[in-house]
This record gives sequence, structure tokens and C-alpha cells, in this order.
Amino acid sequence: MNISKELLEKYNKPVPRYTSYPPANFFKEGFGHEDYKKAIIQSNNEKPENISIYIHIPFCQKICHYCGCNNCNMRDSKSIRAYVDGIIKEMKLTFEHISKDRKVSQIHYGGGTPNAIEVDYLDEINQFIFSSFKLIENAEVAIECNPAHLTERYIERMKEAGFNRFSLGIQDFDKKVLDIINRDASYIPVPELIKLLKYNDNRVSVNLDFIYGLPLQTVDSFKDSVQQGIDAGADRIVTFSYAHVPWVNKAQIILEKVGLPSEQDKINMFEAGYNLLCENGYNAIGLDHYALKTDELSKAQANGNLHRNFQGYCTTRTTGQVYAFGVSAISQFESAFIQNTKDIEEYLHLLDRKKLACNKGYILTNNDKVIKTIIDQVMCNKELNYSDLSTKLDIDNKTLNKYITPAQNTLMELSKDGIISLNEEGLKVNEDDILFIRNVAAAFDPLVKGNNASFSKPV
Repeated sequence: MNISKELLEKYNKPVPRYTSYPPANFFKEGFGHEDYKKAIIQSNNEKPENISIYIHIPFCQKICHYCGCNNCNMRDSKSIRAYVDGIIKEMKLTFEHISKDRKVSQIHYGGGTPNAIEVDYLDEINQFIFSSFKLIENAEVAIECNPAHLTERYIERMKEAGFNRFSLGIQDFDKKVLDIINRDASYIPVPELIKLLKYNDNRVSVNLDFIYGLPLQTVDSFKDSVQQGIDAGADRIVTFSYAHVPWVNKAQIILEKVGLPSEQDKINMFEAGYNLLCENGYNAIGLDHYALKTDELSKAQANGNLHRNFQGYCTTRTTGQVYAFGVSAISQFESAFIQNTKDIEEYLHLLDRKKLACNKGYILTNNDKVIKTIIDQVMCNKELNYSDLSTKLDIDNKTLNKYITPAQNTLMELSKDGIISLNEEGLKVNEDDILFIRNVAAAFDPLVKGNNASFSKPV
């Protein structure tokens, strides 16, 4: 892989990450309890039938300077108890409108730092879910973890609570980098940590998350971090491009003052990580994920069964419409996106009044659904076959052309620059230019044209 400076200058423009379509920037204010309830009821008759559950834990023992997520400093035990009670209340209000013949295929805890709170709280939430719905065979029960807070006992209790996929936010192995971003190193050496997580359970999967583009990182130092992740035995490795959005997180100004790597350095870090992982038995999945060739994600990509949502890439086996709980959490149904309030006090107040705590949303039109499918196909499969797309959408070629034609000029430009191969049957993203896959997806997105919404750059 060798990305040219000319392509970088031309295509390194702000575009959505496309973990959803439309992106969250387009959600509208004014959604309330009745709107949410109506969307939940409608979702019972839509696809996919399975249920995916997301739980947002916003608390962090330390706030990392790079983070753009909705988080807050750790609170006292009484406040945490109240928040967990709020999640249970929200689940009760939501679950009463979900058909009981549907099954849970995926549970995902994000944050914040989910493992910043006592594992008994996580177990309590899991047990409530397990008692409310049946699970598919080998359902995914995943949690994002800060390895600085993982002890042997905590790991043992997480596994007892039913977790079988662990996403460890390593970010970097270099202590100098971690100090600058206000993050602690793993409490247990990472290779030993992975062995503890996998001990006596062959169903457990561990992925390591890294960020490139942080202060003090060099190409060699980032490559060394990725190599350590490979040597530690991770099933999946994710390399995220640091998104510098100080208008979202003012703490990022601290990193800006220290000094950020150049765009070219970031490109070189991405390339080094990509080459190293592909040379060591990992497949490149979508935009930023890598999975061992034996991993379920690799098999799903090979079979065209990859899916993407706010939690990242997953398989169609574990895919479900997403029912999200906690502050700022976003539910993703076939016809609607609903987002909870970001304020904890407002969240708890509404639930005490037996009201679902949402305040934003988006109702998808039929046009939105078609564009969403097109963008999902690009982001997951790195290609489009117009005939297959027409069959999948159950529309004729003439109707499909209404969505393809507006993108044609941009696609021809992308083709001329070698980023995609383009013909009458469809398109395929050049693997060496996968970094610009978001630009390819944006070609089909009428919402971003002439819109001033703030997005991050590909690099």
C-alpha cells in the first residue's frame, strides 16, 4: 500500500464516518416518549428480527484528552446505583413494547468506561436482559474495557456475568504517549491479560483498539505498538484515525498545543499498520478493523455477510435492530433513529416519570433507506454490484439509476484517480486506497452536498 500525497491533498476532506445513515448530525430535536414508543412498536414488524442491545456507561476514572465520546468523571456509589436503576427502568419501559418471540443476538457495553463501575452492576443489567428475552446460540455479549482497571477478579466476574467478547482500549503501548493523552497503561501485561480473558473458554474473543495520529507518535513507534498487539494474540485489531474535533471536546486543545503528527505521518502510520497486520495473518475488514482469517468477521466479509452500526463492524448473524440504553445512546431501527438526552439528571428525571428519555431522532424515508443500503454495501463489502443491489432493494434498474446517476461524476473522478474500478455493472474500491472508502460512500449521499455539518477527515 502506498497512498500518494496528491490523493491525500485531494480527498482528505471532512466526511461522515457512516456508522449510520443519515449520520447523527442530521438528527432532529423534539422527539419524545410517544415518538419513541411508536418507533419501537413499528420495529417489531421490520428487519432484522433479532435484537441488538447497547448500554452506555458514561463514567471514567480519568478523562482521556483525545476522547470525543459522551463521558463524565466517576461519581459516588449512590449516583452510580441511581444510574444503573435508571437503565433498568428504561429497559422495562422499552421491553414491554418489544415482541417476546424475538431473540437477542448482540449485547454491547460502551462508554465512557464500562469497567469503571463495579462488575456486579454489569451482571445485574445482563441478568435482567437474559430473563427478559431468549438469546440466539452463541450470542455476542461484548464490553469495551480500559485495561488499566482490569484485575484477575474483575475478569473472572465479567466472564461469570456472561461476557464473551472484550474490546481493550490500548490506544498505544508507549508510556510517553499515554501520559500525554492522560491515559494509564494496562494494570496486567496485555499478553497475560488476553490469556486470562480466554482461559478455559474457546468462545471468548479479544480485540485491541489503537489510535494513530496522537502526539509523540512516530511511524516506527506506532508500528511497534501494533506488533505488540499481534504478538499478544489478539483476535481482532482496530486502528482508529485520531479525530481532532476540539469543538466537541475542548480537552483536545491540549494535544494540539503539544503538537500532532502531520497528515503524511498519519498516512504512513496507517499504511505501516495495514501492511504489518496483513502480513501477519489478519484480513482488512471494512475501513479500520482487522481480523484473523479464522475469525467470524473474516468469514462474514468473504461471504458478504458483514454489517456496520454505531458499535462498529459485526456479522449479519449477530446483527439486530439496536435498542440503546443510557445517556446519549442511539437506537437504530429500520425506519428510525432515536437518541437519548446527554444529561444524566434529565435522563433520570424522565425515567422517574415513566417517560422514555429521548430528545432527538430521525424518521427514515424510503429514499433514505435506499441510500443507506448503498452506503452500507460500500462500507462493508468495498464494492457495489448494481444487479445484486437492485434485487436486494426489490427495485428495477430504472429506479436504482435515480440514486446512482447523481453520484456518477464523482465516481468517474474517483475512478480516474484509481481509487475505484468502475464499469456498467458496478464499482469496486481499490484495496490500496481503502482509506478513502468514506469518500466513495459520500458520493451517494445527497445530505452532505453543500452541507456545513462538522465531520472528521479520513486522515
